Amino acid sequence: MAADAVVVGGGLIGLASAWRAARAGCTVTLVDPAPGSGASNVAAGMLAPVTEVAYGEEAALRLNIASARRWPGFVDDLEAASQLEVDYHADGTLLVGFDADDMRVLDELTAFQVELGLEVQRLRSRGCREREPLLSPRVRGGLLAAEDHRVDPRRVVAALSRALSIAGVEVVTDRAAAVEQARGRVTGVRLADGRTLSAPRVVLAAGSWSAGIEGLPPAVVPAVRPVKGQVLVLRGGADEPALTASLRGLVQGRSIYLVPRSDGRVVVGASQEERGFDTTVTAGATRELLDDAVRLVPGVDELELVEAIAGLRPATPDNRPLLGPTELDGLVLATGHHRSGVLLTPLTADSVAAWLTDTDPDPVVAAADPCRGSLHGPAATRGPDREHVGRTRETVQ
Repeated sequence: MAADAVVVGGGLIGLASAWRAARAGCTVTLVDPAPGSGASNVAAGMLAPVTEVAYGEEAALRLNIASARRWPGFVDDLEAASQLEVDYHADGTLLVGFDADDMRVLDELTAFQVELGLEVQRLRSRGCREREPLLSPRVRGGLLAAEDHRVDPRRVVAALSRALSIAGVEVVTDRAAAVEQARGRVTGVRLADGRTLSAPRVVLAAGSWSAGIEGLPPAVVPAVRPVKGQVLVLRGGADEPALTASLRGLVQGRSIYLVPRSDGRVVVGASQEERGFDTTVTAGATRELLDDAVRLVPGVDELELVEAIAGLRPATPDNRPLLGPTELDGLVLATGHHRSGVLLTPLTADSVAAWLTDTDPDPVVAAADPCRGSLHGPAATRGPDREHVGRTRETVQ
């Protein structure tokens, strides 16, 4: 029997969308060759609309704040449904500067945040180290964003996988090759093995691979490209001092973050590279991440390096996701989340469930309309700027 909808993509966005849709009464099939193995497996899990704010991206900020407010309820629902904990912590994020130039950037950022009505608290060097005793005394100062939280994406994936099973969602571990259509309307999804999954609606949530799905009219092919990010996972002993919350820093203009887990791991990231679909881990990125992490937290040198991994963030020309129905009847996009995929998971999932049940989503998602004009200007066709090709680091903007 045909499902009400097929969700293409088994990252956090696809898993959560399928789960919320099933809870709303839809019969759902999810397609992914290896659910949870893409960007969701690499993500640090920072739920940080305040410290991630960027100049000129106020529309994205509104999306991020709306979704951040949904995270506590989403966690309660998911943990109750799955009986698994997801390591969610509402303990704020500390953003620090290493030298005088870094502090000037933070001064400008603080002024911008205050102008936007965001809640931040400036701290001197001593105040930063009182909050995080492991910080280097060379840190000049920083700011505390109490509303920026964190979660373990891998645990969220595990909880969603169990919740999907309980909700009766069928998971097909194959690659979606094409969206099938007839007379201008979606009819299902063709798999790599030749089978077809019939459904009147398809949710395309395949992250960086979304634009490569065949069968889409040119006008609805999502304007998504992969942006590579390399991260490290470190681990300390059970009796060793540990970070208490997410730490972001500027080290001589380069951005670095360290996000602790309850089991003693620390995620350190991240590079930002225009390398297509390459997921090679490089010595240079590993060295730079470790060097800057040690400048902020000298004790990092003593931690065990347990993973060095790379993932692909799905980026769009204007850095906003693509959420909503398209010109192809029955096709819904849920992709292009770039660095905010974890943060935007609850808002995206709730919106997809609304579209699949013919109800109205939160009006804030209008800023992510796949048909918006900002996707079709010069930036949408020129590709990455030459000066940004290669390995760079995420910056506080």
